[in-house]
Amino acid sequence: MFKNLFKRPAAAAGPVEYLIVGLGNPGSKYEGTRHNAGFMAVDHIAEQAGVKIDRLKFKGLCARATVGGKSVLLLKPSTFMNLSGQSVQEAMQFYKLPAEHVIVLFDDISLPVGRIRIRMKGSDGGHNGMKNIIYLSGKDTFPRIKLGVGAKPSPEWDLADWVLSRFTGKEMELLSEVFAHAADAAGLLVNGNGTEAMNRFN
Repeated sequence: MFKNLFKRPAAAAGPVEYLIVGLGNPGSKYEGTRHNAGFMAVDHIAEQAGVKIDRLKFKGLCARATVGGKSVLLLKPSTFMNLSGQSVQEAMQFYKLPAEHVIVLFDDISLPVGRIRIRMKGSDGGHNGMKNIIYLSGKDTFPRIKLGVGAKPSPEWDLADWVLSRFTGKEMELLSEVFAHAADAAGLLVNGNGTEAMNRFN
């Protein structure tokens, strides 16, 4: 059903209509960690769209692509998680995009691995990347795709240590389907089909 959401070749024509942002921390030290689920998901979208996120701009790495028939910018902030808003704000201002046209993908410890949850707006939910984006933009109407990374296995775990831990091999197998669902959801969101995305994937 969703196989035509991604158009190849991926050279995007026309002005950027949407920003699709994956949140994470830059550098090999953080690759494969739970906190980088947003990076991993947007990399999957880029792969589906036939592009590589390797252009340095807006305090991050980005790529133009066509997703859901729309011209989008895929963005991975390089500012570290707590300052993600700096990168997002720069790109929003450059392309004159409202918050409703900025889709953010990020990790959520309240969801088990294998689940996603789509929301059209709301609070930061305690996520530092979203907190900075909302603070700097003054808006909370960003559509978001939350990616389950699982709760701490025990109360003794430090939260920072948990989100910076790596996914297990079994969890990585689940994530391939999760990222496919996130990509499909992004295709629906850029076409204004948020209700359908929530009904299908929440």
